[in-house]
Amino acid sequence: MLKEYQTVAEIYGPLMLVESVDQAKFGHIVDIEIADGSVRHGQILQVEKDKVLVQVFEGTEGINVDKSTVRFLGKPMELAVSPDILGRVFSGIGEPKDDGPPILPKQKMNINGNPINPYARDFPNEFIQTGISTIDGLNPLVRGQKLPIFSGSGLPHDDITAQLARQATVRGKGEEFAVVFAAMGITFEAAQFFIDDLTNSGAIERAVLFVNLADDPAIERIATPRVALTAAEYLAFELDMHVLVILNDMTN
Repeated sequence: MLKEYQTVAEIYGPLMLVESVDQAKFGHIVDIEIADGSVRHGQILQVEKDKVLVQVFEGTEGINVDKSTVRFLGKPMELAVSPDILGRVFSGIGEPKDDGPPILPKQKMNINGNPINPYARDFPNEFIQTGISTIDGLNPLVRGQKLPIFSGSGLPHDDITAQLARQATVRGKGEEFAVVFAAMGITFEAAQFFIDDLTNSGAIERAVLFVNLADDPAIERIATPRVALTAAEYLAFELDMHVLVILNDMTN
């Protein structure tokens, strides 16, 4: 059941304080309808008695505390998924950013998925071929494992990341493979570099890109890795694909 409130008490930066709210939950999503009729989105950061602190994804500029309606959706953030997400570019929260049509979802998945018991996993013994000899020969990227890449300022880590996304593959006939690429807090130029690199090489056809720019809200940046992993879980568990997830740059 949706609940609407016109009890916005205060706005500070990207944060909004809503009072007299009943049964709100941390992490749930809200819609904010402002005076001009447009709708913005936010997430509950804190609940204290009947007061709720909301971070607005699109920012609070232009929001009037007396003329805004906050709609509590009663659910956490979800990602709309279908096989059509392959070859597409999305924002950090899963909204299409390319010129393609909206995704018609086969299902919507909670981005706060249940953790997998590591003891119950199969022992990792097969690797993902990156095409980079120092990785494949000295520190192979094994399926089911993590491989951090550390870089200093001024070094070509974006080039290496793009090369991984472009070249990575799994060996064996009939093995379906996809790359989920999530970029967090990067510049517009860096984002365009990744998109152009994957598009020009044709690797975009088997990839899903989530791009959070440096001037996008910080709360979106926090959600982006979860959104990317949710997409990867869908491709792996529902479509039976092998998936490489690349997160760049974790320091952001």
